[in-house]
Amino acid sequence: MRKSDSKVRVTVTQDGPYVVTGGVKLSEQIIATGSDGSSEDWIERELPPAAPKFALCRCGHSDKKPFCDGSHTRIGFDGTEVAERASYRDRAKVFDGPSLALLDVEGLCGFARFCDPNGQVWSQVTRTDDPEVRATFIRQVQNCPSGRLVVWDKEAGAALEPEQRASIGLIEDPAEACSGPIWLRGGIALIAADGEEYEVRDRVTLCRCGGSKNKPFCDGTHAAIKFRAK
Repeated sequence: MRKSDSKVRVTVTQDGPYVVTGGVKLSEQIIATGSDGSSEDWIERELPPAAPKFALCRCGHSDKKPFCDGSHTRIGFDGTEVAERASYRDRAKVFDGPSLALLDVEGLCGFARFCDPNGQVWSQVTRTDDPEVRATFIRQVQNCPSGRLVVWDKEAGAALEPEQRASIGLIEDPAEACSGPIWLRGGIALIAADGEEYEVRDRVTLCRCGGSKNKPFCDGTHAAIKFRAK
């Protein structure tokens, strides 16, 4: 299994918050939409530096969001982790194209909707011999925060991932009038409450509304319940 190149660690605590160590940049990541309301790009807003060690709310009820204030104890939060721990490649469905393939693990969807514009990426992959379609396809897939979708270079036998340093983003989704998940970027190690390390990936989204049925990962519930972190 791939090892993290970063010193940053996120540990899921039993029925409690995510404990972050190693010193990491925090930012607000806002989904920017086009004139038709489709997800087009990310707008980053830097947040004040956090302490070397801090706890991010996982239950969705803290009055100090994004940080934990102990509300998980008051509400009796059940944060049981149920997500599969098999590797991404073992779980991914493959959509084939001329030189690129699209890998897809639907259960990881964080409902950011970057896959939808321009005819949807599942259709685009079959037309990636066109340079313009190829560039659009790669951009849209790499904008998927959860890593549900991955571009696979068939000749190189490797994923095409955006270059990014270890950082944590707090997603805001104005088009859906809600706050989204916690976005781990750049290969941050995620440790389960039982001490087992999840597969290290370049893009991962963690539930912060408390309602995901795929904890600790986001499953899009925040949009259904219109979760607000502000």
